[in-house]
Amino acid sequence: MLKKTTVTPTPSALNMRAAIDHAEDLSRGQKRSLVAAIDAVLCIFAVWFAYFLRLGEWRFFTEDVAKLAAGALIFWFIGAVSSGVYREMFRFSGTGSLIRIARATAIMLVPMVVIFLIILVPGVPRTLSVLQPLVFFLLIAVSRSAMRYVIMDLGAAQEYRGEPRRILIFGASAEGVSLASAMRHEPGLQIAGYVDDDELKQGQRLDRLQIFHSSQLPDLIRDKRISDIYLALPKLSRSAKRQIIESLAQHPVQVMALPNVRDIIEGGVSVSEFREIDISELLGRSPIAPDPLLMAGTITGKTVIVTGAGGSIGSELCSQIAQLAPAKLILVELSEFALYSVDHTIRARAKVVGAEFEIVPELCNVSDRASIARIIERHSPDTIFHAAAYKHVPLVEANVIGGARNNIFGTLNTVQAGLAAGVSNFILISTDKAVRPTNIMGATKRVCEQILQAYASRPDKAPDTVFTMVRFGNVLGSSGSVVPLFKRQIQEGGPLTITDRRINRYFMTIPEAAELVIQAGAMAEGGEVYVLDMGEPVQIIDLARTMIRLSGLKEIDQESPDGDIEIVEVGLRPGEKLFEELLIGDNPNPTPHARIMQAREKHMPFDELADVLSDLLQALDDGHAEKVRSIISHMVPEYAAAEI
Repeated sequence: MLKKTTVTPTPSALNMRAAIDHAEDLSRGQKRSLVAAIDAVLCIFAVWFAYFLRLGEWRFFTEDVAKLAAGALIFWFIGAVSSGVYREMFRFSGTGSLIRIARATAIMLVPMVVIFLIILVPGVPRTLSVLQPLVFFLLIAVSRSAMRYVIMDLGAAQEYRGEPRRILIFGASAEGVSLASAMRHEPGLQIAGYVDDDELKQGQRLDRLQIFHSSQLPDLIRDKRISDIYLALPKLSRSAKRQIIESLAQHPVQVMALPNVRDIIEGGVSVSEFREIDISELLGRSPIAPDPLLMAGTITGKTVIVTGAGGSIGSELCSQIAQLAPAKLILVELSEFALYSVDHTIRARAKVVGAEFEIVPELCNVSDRASIARIIERHSPDTIFHAAAYKHVPLVEANVIGGARNNIFGTLNTVQAGLAAGVSNFILISTDKAVRPTNIMGATKRVCEQILQAYASRPDKAPDTVFTMVRFGNVLGSSGSVVPLFKRQIQEGGPLTITDRRINRYFMTIPEAAELVIQAGAMAEGGEVYVLDMGEPVQIIDLARTMIRLSGLKEIDQESPDGDIEIVEVGLRPGEKLFEELLIGDNPNPTPHARIMQAREKHMPFDELADVLSDLLQALDDGHAEKVRSIISHMVPEYAAAEI
């Protein structure tokens, strides 16, 4: 990345900055008066210059000049006020400003022609009634451009105290032109040109900037010392973004992306709206539009409870549920701050979209049987999304009793309370770590799955309650995800820490995971374990390298010992796998949704499960961690503690 260097401003630059600062301190009325005074001077000068063009000589303070000047001033200010010339922000004068000035000049021209060309005024040449407004329009247009240049370009340049960043705009389009226009007034930014895939545009100029073909990128980055590339292509697909990033892999440039089209339409294009490429856009697949019927099936017009509402998945579920017109949304959360945050966010979003439904925040620990039962009984929900769980593998491994009580008995308590209240749909958020688990967290989640499977299959179960489990891998950007960790480590200058160079993980974006969970819950008939299609697994070391490149930095390795960020291997954590799985068995059944698979997996019979859970609860109450591990191992035969 380019380093900023300190420079000493010249006396003329300091004087200019002082003048601009003084003008900035004026009130709005004072600024308008100042600009109007400048326009008046220009109007009089236009009279003198028009006389010179007409007669070939300068005439200044004669009676006929005074008559023409008086008429011009009166009619100009009438036209200017009626056209709103003095209601705009003069520093942002552009095409719109010129149109208003032209309209005001046209209004001025009509009475000038009537009085000085048709009616006639002794001593005043008739042609001056047209010549003076034309000269005046040119002078005032030039003055506005000069005003904008001094304030926005020279003024901004004097504020910057470092080496400017050299920018290439990828996309010779309307968005690219808008971006270039905004960038010209950003201190410390220099636009080197446009880049586009269209060969027909190569060599042409757009808004005074040359257009280069994308195949020239490597040479451009080197020769023009490019530090940043802005993607002004809001409709660019994820696969296309990935290709661009991969083509820039060996170059220390930072890549920024334009927000989505809706954001542009609502707020215009500006440099501040650009953001760093999100790693989720490169790892995630192009989204599939959700099925409206499935999305609404368990939510629209219904009372919905989300446990763990303040977590990464829980909060996104709440956000999407709020857009599907529920009758009531109950937010159940253990953390006071997390509950406050999600409650505030959901209310704000509901207000923006004009949604009208009741939102009820409930501070509750689901492992407290009486508390969750009381909440569910009071609200009589139609649908429960159970996302509450401890999910951090090393912490749960070190806190077996707390993790097992929260995950297993929090689920059991919520299931039993839901059954007692006659809930129609109960959806458990599970994890790929429940498949052949090597850690207590994954094993407890597999027990949770078995609880729902057992209740779904018992003969005397409530016939109207549908139990569903949805299993998926890591979600990008969640509180426990590696992506926020890598971002923080990059900001701190490194190193990036990975547990093992061989390790890989499945990844999915939080919004996509929440959408698929809702749709899976709607298509369930009871007892299914749904598995989300996570795509191909990703090597964590490749993820780390990609994030370093996206930040415009280089990895420190044998080939680049003078790089910026080092990747350090720290070893697997307790209970951590090298490779995650999504299925215990093989050959999952397809479903109507392309990214949702179904697996019916074996589980303990209900009566046996009830007895074992009773023993487990006693071991938890006694505080016997090893006995808890032993009982969980019996319940989950596939569980085998990882050897570090």
